[in-house]
Amino acid sequence: MQEYSNKITLVKNSRGVYDIDTSKGCYYGTKDNKKGCYGECYAARYSKAYGYNFNRTVLRHFESVDHVDQIRKKLFNIDMPFVRIGVNGDPSEDWPHFIHIVNLIYGIRPIVVITKHWNTLTDSQLDMLANYNLCINTSVSALDKPQQLKHRLEQYNRLKPYCKSVLRVVSCDFNKGNLKGVILNDIQESLFNNDLVLDNVLRVTTNNTYVKMGIINTTKEYFLTKEKLFSKYNKTTYTGNCDSCPDMCGINT
Repeated sequence: MQEYSNKITLVKNSRGVYDIDTSKGCYYGTKDNKKGCYGECYAARYSKAYGYNFNRTVLRHFESVDHVDQIRKKLFNIDMPFVRIGVNGDPSEDWPHFIHIVNLIYGIRPIVVITKHWNTLTDSQLDMLANYNLCINTSVSALDKPQQLKHRLEQYNRLKPYCKSVLRVVSCDFNKGNLKGVILNDIQESLFNNDLVLDNVLRVTTNNTYVKMGIINTTKEYFLTKEKLFSKYNKTTYTGNCDSCPDMCGINT
C-alpha cells in the first residue's frame, strides 16, 4: 500500500464537491476496525481500492508561497459555493495544523469542516476559529460508542458561539422488530431533535455486522451511476450530486 502525499491539493470528487483536506488517512477511525467507522467508511473503501494506506494519517502541507497562491486562485474559480475539509481525513487529528492551513486560505470561499472530534479543541483554538468563515459539521451516529457520542454532542454545542455548528447525523433505518434496533432508533430520534441537523445516509454492504444481525433495514438505490445498498432513515433524503444538494453541507441551513 502506498502512503498519501503530504502536499496540499484541491480536488473535485465524483459527487462534485471540492476538498482541501489538511490530512489524508484516518488513524483514529481505523485503529479498532480497519474498515473505519461503523465498518462502512467510504473513504477507507475508496483508499483501499486505489491502493492507499488509510490507516496512517499524513498531514498535508503547502510547499511554498507560490503553492499557496496557486491554491487560492483555484479556490476563487471553483464551481461550488464552498470547499470541504475532512473528506479523506479528519482535521481533529491535528487541530494546530488545521488552523495553520485555514489561516492561509480563508476569505475566498466558506469552508465546511467535517469532524468526529478525535481530539478536543482548546479554548484558545476556539477563539482562533472565530476569525474564519467556518461551518463545522460534527459527525455523529446512534452507532457511536456512548462516550464518543457524549463527547461529540458536547463539542457540537461548544462550537456554537464560534462558528456555524451543524450536527451531521449518519442515520440508519433501524429495524423496530429488533430490540437493539429499537434502542438505537430512540437514540437517533434524540439526535435529530437538535438545531441545524443534517441527515447523512449510511451506505452499507451485505457483510456489515448491523445488516447481518438484522439491526438495520436496507434498500437498493442508484447512487450516481451505480446501484448501492443504503440504510435510509428518511426516504426523501438527498443522495445525488453535491451541486444540486439543498443543504450544501449546512451552509444553506
